[in-house]
Amino acid sequence: MTDDVDRGKLYRARLLVLLASVLWSLSGLFIKSPPFQSIPAEDRGLILACYRALFAGLFLLPLVRFRHMRWRPALIPLLVAFATMNLLFVTAMTRTSAAAAIFLQNTSVVWAMLFGYFLLQERIERGSVLSILIVLAGILCIVAGDWAGENYDGNLIALTSGVCYALVVIFFRVLRDEHPAWLVALCLLTSAAIVAPWVWSLDITLTGQQFFLLALLGVIQLGTPYVVFSHAVKTVNSQEAALLVLTEPILNPIWVWLFWGETVTVSTFVGCALIVAGLLVRFILFRPRQVLPQERQSAS
Repeated sequence: MTDDVDRGKLYRARLLVLLASVLWSLSGLFIKSPPFQSIPAEDRGLILACYRALFAGLFLLPLVRFRHMRWRPALIPLLVAFATMNLLFVTAMTRTSAAAAIFLQNTSVVWAMLFGYFLLQERIERGSVLSILIVLAGILCIVAGDWAGENYDGNLIALTSGVCYALVVIFFRVLRDEHPAWLVALCLLTSAAIVAPWVWSLDITLTGQQFFLLALLGVIQLGTPYVVFSHAVKTVNSQEAALLVLTEPILNPIWVWLFWGETVTVSTFVGCALIVAGLLVRFILFRPRQVLPQERQSAS
């Protein structure tokens, strides 16, 4: 009976991870939607990044308890990296294809391994080098394939957002003793606060429909999946969760294609396929070695 209960709990947790991935994948669907296209292109990314973070942060704020609020010096680089990542990703989504933006940001797995090695002295598994090379080949296909195209700047911005995302992962590891709800809510609200004065200085008035969509973007696409995912990973191990979350970059451009008819170039398609292959190699063929409880005790 216990085994059946455990299997049922694990099955439901896997579904929750998939649900979080599907909700995260809606970013392109919202950002590429017609109501936002009336916002000037040069300011669209800034405005969407500000209000997406604001509404998501306000949604998560009730989950933060006063006892969780602690200041640590490492919060400063985390907040800077998170705010930069948020702004760059949303800006990239407005300047290149949804496929290129989301897949280039997901190259953060590679950058996180490299940063972990240089900053935290974390060992890179020998086999993981293969996945790094495959992902780098995918990056080259996407960026070089659109070298002279209108999406080139957006591709570089998306790639930089992946580097910032990796730094966010690194500093979350450094701050792993802090409560995640506190860290995420603080990151989101700080991100909004940093760019809010700039946004409010613009001579741009948003409509009620645009504000409503921004609230949905923050709550449904960013805030809710965080709550769902944080609950699910209490049961699903990080290895399996990382594989299930790959649903997000795969679905993101599909939603945009189905609803708004956006297509991708052949080079972008090939590059995205290589990035997926590299991530699968990383998470399936070369899994990180699990540390046994007795090894943890002996190491401490």
